[in-house]
This record gives sequence, C-alpha cells and structure tokens, in this order.
Amino acid sequence: MQRGFSLVELSIVLVILGLLTGGILTGQSLIRASELRSVVTQIQGFQSAAYSFRDKYFAMPGDMRNAESFWGTDPNGCPTNTVQTTRTQTCNGDGDGVIERRTVGTVSDERFRAWQQLANAGLIEGSYSGVPVGGTTAEVSPGVNSPRARFSNGLYSFTCTNDTALSSFMFSPIPTGVNVLMIGAYNGTSNLDGDSQIFTAEEAWNLDTKLDDGRPGMGKFQQYMNSQRPSCADTSVAATAVYQVSRTNLGCHGIWLLR
Repeated sequence: MQRGFSLVELSIVLVILGLLTGGILTGQSLIRASELRSVVTQIQGFQSAAYSFRDKYFAMPGDMRNAESFWGTDPNGCPTNTVQTTRTQTCNGDGDGVIERRTVGTVSDERFRAWQQLANAGLIEGSYSGVPVGGTTAEVSPGVNSPRARFSNGLYSFTCTNDTALSSFMFSPIPTGVNVLMIGAYNGTSNLDGDSQIFTAEEAWNLDTKLDDGRPGMGKFQQYMNSQRPSCADTSVAATAVYQVSRTNLGCHGIWLLR
C-alpha cells in the first residue's frame, strides 16, 4: 500500500526549502556588499598610488617624459605597438600632466602605460603590457593591460577630461585637464573605456556616499548625465540631480576625478 506525505511532513519540507532559498539570497547579498566595499578600497588605493608616483617621479604615471630612462624602451617599439606582453620596458609620455588616450605618433597609450609604470614603481601589484588590445585606443584586458577589479565583471581604466567623448556625456561644466579613473563592466572579450554600466543606482549612491557627497553630478565621484544613463541619475542638471535608487537594473558605472 502506497502512503503519501502527511501535512506535517510537507510543511517541514517547505520550511527547509524556504530556509535554503533565504540562505542563498542572503549569501548573494553579502557577497555583493563585500564587492562594493572592495571598490572603495581599490579606488582609494589607486589614487594613493598615482599621487605617490607623482611625488616620486614629478609626473603622472603614463605621462612621464623620461620613463624609458628608468625602465628601458619597449622592444616592440614606441610610441605605439599592439603586442600584449607584460614587461617593465615602457615608452615615454608627453609630460603635459594628463593621462591621455593614444594619439598616433605622439602619445604612447598613456592610459595603459600608467598601469605598467605604477607596477614598475612597486606601487600596485602585477605586471602589465602598457598597450591596448588589438591596437585600438581603448580596449581593456584586465590582468594584462590593467588590474583586475575585485568586483564581478569589473574593470578600471584611466582617461582624462580632455577626452571629448567623456566630457560630452558628463554633467557640465566639466574642467579639462583632470585625470579620471573609470570603473565599469567588462564583457569578457573587450571594453572600450570601462564606462559600461555595472552598478544599480542604489549601489552607485552607496559608493558615492562613502567616497564623496552622494550626488551623481557633483564632487569627485560622478556619473554620466540622465540623457546618457537614464536609469542612473534623474536629471541632467548637476546641482539638483539625484540617484534613481528605486531602479533595480544596472544603470550606473563610476567616474572618479583625480583632483
């Protein structure tokens, strides 16, 4: 004779399933919170490393006019090459104070040489190639030409506000000549700038509040304006914009101004 489950037995099974589901969700939430804390730590660490480099070498990393005198010349050629080999040999920058994209023939991928030279100086961990993937001006490969983020699918990338593509998306007015650390998503193959959305608006607000002023268009930690990231900030007016914390999709990244 077959016997089914009693109501008590079914109730016990449902309770166990509920506890397992709740534990999984709680665990995921704790992991995400830990990753957000790691972003704060990494941003502060990279900023400290860049400033320490400037104090020691009288130049920003990547922008250093005499970098080859310290670490040798990249055997694959300067100012530009496409060979993704991690090494200490590097290329000189143009010494104008900002960490720029490549300008063929004049600037040696400063935004990637910056990571290489920070590592050469012992200010960050790792060893980096100093050049973008595929010879383009922006493609990032975490662990090869930039550090790995301790955040799911995350990456960090240097640039500056002289970049018209960046400045046109940011809240205005934005001064030129400011170095920028971008925090964004990596899609597993390539990424053009590190400006792909990786945070919810609430997560970005959380980071902004810990690092800065909690406002998407003001201070040192900023976002793109509403017309570019409508799920992140509520308007494109810097002074009054707030994070749309009710939005649950990944609508924000991060722009940390090194000033």
